[in-house]
Amino acid sequence: QVQLVESGGGLVQAGGSLSLSCAAPATIFSTNTMGWYQQAPGKQRELVATITSGDTTHYVDSVKGRFTIARDNAKSTVYLHMNSLKPEDTGVYYCNVPVGSRFVRYGWGQGTQVTVSS
Repeated sequence: QVQLVESGGGLVQAGGSLSLSCAAPATIFSTNTMGWYQQAPGKQRELVATITSGDTTHYVDSVKGRFTIARDNAKSTVYLHMNSLKPEDTGVYYCNVPVGSRFVRYGWGQGTQVTVSS
């Protein structure tokens, strides 16, 4: 069973920064697009950023210019660097391998909580 392990969340004031990490098995990491998802309180999980194996990135409009997704293939780790955080960025963040825009390939990890206070 594939295990995805997210870390790095915390409590931060609006305007602050956080960096999240997600460790994945090397067997799935190097050839797959990786994505970060946000589940805001009371809302469905939403894909916010992706990075392909060739380092092409994509972001939803709400995080463009503030978040940066990056990957380290040697460490089988994907990162989400979050700057200029807003209260609406609050939620549990997960990583996974996207399948289209609605599905993922693997079970969800435990996620990491990000709380942005105003």
